[in-house]
Amino acid sequence: MQTSTSKLTQKSQTTIPAPVRKLLHLQAGDAVAFDVDDGVVCLRKARPVDLAFAKSVEGTLNKWNSAADEQAYRDL
Repeated sequence: MQTSTSKLTQKSQTTIPAPVRKLLHLQAGDAVAFDVDDGVVCLRKARPVDLAFAKSVEGTLNKWNSAADEQAYRDL
């Protein structure tokens, strides 16, 4: 198994290491998906169905979208 690492910025952003980008055939502007199962997270290139699902529910995801929520959950 090969391991690559990356640090998070103050805004919780990171760079996907080059070996991972190459393996997943990622280009600038590509979307990625995070599959979470029992505490394990897998990163993969997003498929059209992932993007369609996200688009279909985005209007329902504004319940915790305030400055107070951002402050409260910023360290998660």
